[in-house]
Amino acid sequence: LSMCSKLCYAIGGAPNQVAGSAASFFLQIYLLDIAHITPFHASLVLFIGKASGAVTDPVAGFFISKSRWTKIGRLMPWVLACTPFTIVSYFFMWYLPPFGSGRVAWYLTFHCLFQALTTLFQVPYSALTMFLSTDQKDRDSATAYRMTMEVLGTLIGAALQGQIVASAHVSPHCTVNPSGNTSDSWHDTPSIPDPADRLSHQAKVYMIAAGVIACVYLLGIVVLFLGVKERDDPYALNSDRAIPFCKGLALTMKHGPYVKLTASFLLISTAVQLEQGNFVLFCTHAASLRNHFQYLVVTILVSAAVSVPFWQKFLQRFGKKCAACGISWMIPFAVMLVTIPNLILAYFVAFISGLSIAASLLLPWSMLPDVVDNFRLQNPHGKGHETIFYSSYVFFTKMSAGIGLGISAAGLEFAGYKPGLCRQSDDVILALKLLIGAVPAILILLGLFILLFYPITEESRKETKLALEELR
Repeated sequence: LSMCSKLCYAIGGAPNQVAGSAASFFLQIYLLDIAHITPFHASLVLFIGKASGAVTDPVAGFFISKSRWTKIGRLMPWVLACTPFTIVSYFFMWYLPPFGSGRVAWYLTFHCLFQALTTLFQVPYSALTMFLSTDQKDRDSATAYRMTMEVLGTLIGAALQGQIVASAHVSPHCTVNPSGNTSDSWHDTPSIPDPADRLSHQAKVYMIAAGVIACVYLLGIVVLFLGVKERDDPYALNSDRAIPFCKGLALTMKHGPYVKLTASFLLISTAVQLEQGNFVLFCTHAASLRNHFQYLVVTILVSAAVSVPFWQKFLQRFGKKCAACGISWMIPFAVMLVTIPNLILAYFVAFISGLSIAASLLLPWSMLPDVVDNFRLQNPHGKGHETIFYSSYVFFTKMSAGIGLGISAAGLEFAGYKPGLCRQSDDVILALKLLIGAVPAILILLGLFILLFYPITEESRKETKLALEELR
């Protein structure tokens, strides 16, 4: 593969991450403090939206596996067809409608549409890795390019969104009266204007951010289409038949390496989603870092972006399972931030968290092609199973993330979160600390424990590569 092809492939995946990053970091606080819906309803929007995207994964895998080869490939038409609708649904997900009673239904509808449409993009796009080259090193290299650009996309999305909407969360009246130190000295009036005013400053800046990110989305898809050529299945014989979707799904669920990989990273990805979804709320309400949250988010993502090449070199030299140890680095530092919410420490924690997030993003997508190759070797006369692997993997990770975000928002409702207050109750602060520190730590440790039993080693990868070359 040429560097240009790998770069164009990587750029094509960035817009999805730009939009997803903005939603991950800011959608929860937008629903609570701008749209003024209750934490319980916000939890429904977040969970059902993620669940709709997860349910779309096997459906997308089923129809994509049935697709016929066209002049531009079998996967590329799906990527192109869903893009315009994805852009529209994303924009309206950040639009404050003029009515109040049906606002929950509005956000639920467009969040579900956005999640479903991004799935229709993500499944064929990620499966495209298998149709760029037959060489494992080429595919690993393309995956590293892709992860670097996707982390940069995550950075761009969070930075753009954070800088544009930062003024929507500035609360200059939230100052302490020098005459007293009790909570009564706080002016606990809502910091957000009446949500009935749909043309308020807060609503406008979120719509501007959505428009900017929609333009980035369009640009990335154009680069992908013009710069990447999809190849047909290089291992399939003319006599081979496509594996029926239901049969293929049953086979994947019995494939040991795939089950262990998926179980491990669905726990780890849920931990990362909890960190992303609650970080801005934590900085705003639990750590007195209201004026620094956008810079902390940028620090996390810059650290993640620059460390992806490091992790790629690390896993090439020491192996992919060994590189997984880097995911655990965020645990002690996140606990320190929760217990000692200091500004300097917060930036250090943000940097270390970025290193861990980069490892958690790169490793599953680098290991999944090895699992697919292992399955191919055990089922040499079937084809079309790639989309089944990728769609079911995304299904499990999205479903687990949706459950995690739904539970976290419901936890804030139970703790008594009140939108717009300068100072939340001690119960809310405790809930945010648990969602940032203890819960992700437990999930990451469980995921890494399961990964210990992942059977594909560097030696078995080489043996699989040689066997597939013989087959080819």
